[in-house]
Amino acid sequence: MTHAITTTEVFLIALALIFALPWLIWRLGRTEYYAPLVVVQILTGILLGPGVLGEIYPDYYNFVFSPQVVQSLNGIAWWAVMLFVWIAGIELDLHEVWRNRRETTIAASLALGTPLLTGCLAALVMLAWHDNWLGSQGENWQFVVGIGMACSVTALPILILFMERIEILRKPLGQRVLRYASMDDIAIWCVLALIMLDWTRVGRQTGFLIGFGLAAWTFRTLMRRLSETDRWYVGLIWLALCGFAADWAGLHFMVGAFLSGAVIDGHWFNRERVDLLRHHVLLVVMPVFFLSTGLRTHWDIGGGSVVLAAGLLLVASVGGKLLGTGIAGRLLNWPRQESRLIGWLLQTKALIMIIFASILLDKAIISAETFTALLLMAVMSTMLTIPKVTPLLANLSLQRQQGER
Repeated sequence: MTHAITTTEVFLIALALIFALPWLIWRLGRTEYYAPLVVVQILTGILLGPGVLGEIYPDYYNFVFSPQVVQSLNGIAWWAVMLFVWIAGIELDLHEVWRNRRETTIAASLALGTPLLTGCLAALVMLAWHDNWLGSQGENWQFVVGIGMACSVTALPILILFMERIEILRKPLGQRVLRYASMDDIAIWCVLALIMLDWTRVGRQTGFLIGFGLAAWTFRTLMRRLSETDRWYVGLIWLALCGFAADWAGLHFMVGAFLSGAVIDGHWFNRERVDLLRHHVLLVVMPVFFLSTGLRTHWDIGGGSVVLAAGLLLVASVGGKLLGTGIAGRLLNWPRQESRLIGWLLQTKALIMIIFASILLDKAIISAETFTALLLMAVMSTMLTIPKVTPLLANLSLQRQQGER
C-alpha cells in the first residue's frame, strides 16, 4: 500500500534542508573567514527561494515549500526574530551611553546620518531608474527614508558576535563601538515607527505609545521584585504582549519586540545566560527565519538590474559609514586606523537590516525586487567585515605597541 506523504513529513524535510545545506557549505567550504555561518544561511535561503530553486526546479520547490509548510515555517520565523530583537533591546546599555554622551552622540550621529544621506541619494537614483522598486502601498518619501535607513543600520547582535571572535568585545574599543551601535539601534526603530505611521490609525498608535509607557513602568516595578528565573518567564510574556499591541496599532510587531527589550535592564539577568540565549536562538530557530527570508526574494525586474541596485546600495552603505566615522574621528581626535576600523565594524548589516527590510516589504513600501537587492547588499557588507577589520586591528595594535615603547 502506497503511503501518501503528509504535510508534517514535508515540513521535516524542509527543516532538514534548512539546517543541513548551510552547515555543509560552511564546514566543507571552510568559509568562516569571509562568510560566517549566518551569512551562508542567508545565501542558502536565497538559493532555496523562488528566484533560484523555484525557477530551475519548480516542481521540487512547490513540493517542499507548499503553502502549508511555508505558513508553519513563518510562524517559527516570527517568534525567532522577535526573540532576537528582544535580546538586542536588552543588551542596550543606556547608562553607559549617558556617561559618555558627548563622544557617543557625535560618533553615533555621524555614523548614522552620513550613510542615511548617501542611502537616500541611492534611493532617489533607483526611483528615477525604474518605478518597480517602489512597493504598491509605499509613498516616495517612505521609500527614500526606508532605503536610507537600511543603508545606515548596524546589526548589533552580529556585531557582538564578530567582536567576540576578534577578541575586542570586552575591551574599551569594543565597548565604545557597542555604545555607538546602541544609539543607532534606537534611532533605527524610531525612524521605522515614523515610516509606519498611519494617519488612519493615528489614534491607535498614540494610544499604544501612551499605554506602553504606563505598562512599562508597571512592568519594571514588577521585574525588580522577581527572581531571575521568574524574570525570564515574565519577560517572554511581556514580549508577546508588546508585539501584539504594536501590530494591532499598525506599527508592526517588531517595533513592539524591540521596545519590550529596551525597557529591560541588562543587569537583571546573568550576562552569560543572555549570551547563551542569543547563541541558542541563532542555532535553533534563526536559520528558519533566513530560509523564510529567501523565499521572499524575486528577480522580476531582471537579475542584472537587481545586482546593480545591490552594488549601488553597497557603495552608499559602506562609503557613507566610512565617511561618517572618518569625520567623527577628526572631530574626536581618533587615530586614522581606528576611525576606519570602527567604520568597518559599524557597517555590518546582516540580521537587523534584513528584519528592517522585511517590515518594509510586509507593508508594501518596497517591492520584492528591492528587498532582494537589500538582502544582497546586507550579505556583501557583512562578508567584507572580518577580512577588512582583521588587518586594521593588527596594524592598530602594532602602532600602539610602538607608541608605548
